[in-house]
Amino acid sequence: MVRRLVRGAGVPLWRQLQDDLLERVGAGEFGEQFPGELVLAGEYGISRQTVRQALQRLRADGVVTAMRGRQPRIAPATEILQPMGALYSLFASVEAAGLAQHSAVRFFDVRADALVAERLGLEGSAPLVYLERVRVAGGEPLALDRVWLVEDVGRTLLGVDFRDTGLYRELAARAGVRLDHGREYVHAALPTAAERGLLRCPEGVAVFSINRLSSAGDKPVEWRHTVVRGDRFALTADFSSATGYRLALR
Repeated sequence: MVRRLVRGAGVPLWRQLQDDLLERVGAGEFGEQFPGELVLAGEYGISRQTVRQALQRLRADGVVTAMRGRQPRIAPATEILQPMGALYSLFASVEAAGLAQHSAVRFFDVRADALVAERLGLEGSAPLVYLERVRVAGGEPLALDRVWLVEDVGRTLLGVDFRDTGLYRELAARAGVRLDHGREYVHAALPTAAERGLLRCPEGVAVFSINRLSSAGDKPVEWRHTVVRGDRFALTADFSSATGYRLALR
């Protein structure tokens, strides 16, 4: 069966192929094996050069592995390990795992949210800067990240392109704000239909639902709700028989 790509659509054919292959990988269509150039060229009705461009990006993102003379294979997913008790940046954690990453920014605006404002110690009608992103790591969606910032801090970031940078990095560089403590509540959940679609989360896979209140000194700055694929993320902690759990800080 020939799978059709749309010529003259404003999106290069190799990029259309890359996106379609990522969707098929996420659906578990290929198992461990991955089709070669000739098979894909015939299946999509395109040149091998176009196929090579798409596969080059998939290899760079760690989605497939290929050795000369061997059939390509689906690369095993890199699990992102996060020590409990550390005020962490998901951007930095993915970076430390050696995965290519970017974000698809869905919303970045100023809005009111009475419940979040109360959590930040503000009046219910207080304006907040809202940033919502799908975080992509290793070519696959990892997390849906929703962040509310107090207005005086958040407005300094409104011109930032968050496709390829981290929030905490920009807070420090542009606003001079370094979050130094907070409280986080983590529980397992089943993703909503919308979350499952955005994250391309396989059927039967749960997510971590993470709520975080972060502060700088005595001032609450950020309320964050992050939904992370449970098959790609793990929390770690150290413990001993004498002291019980000792949260791993690094």
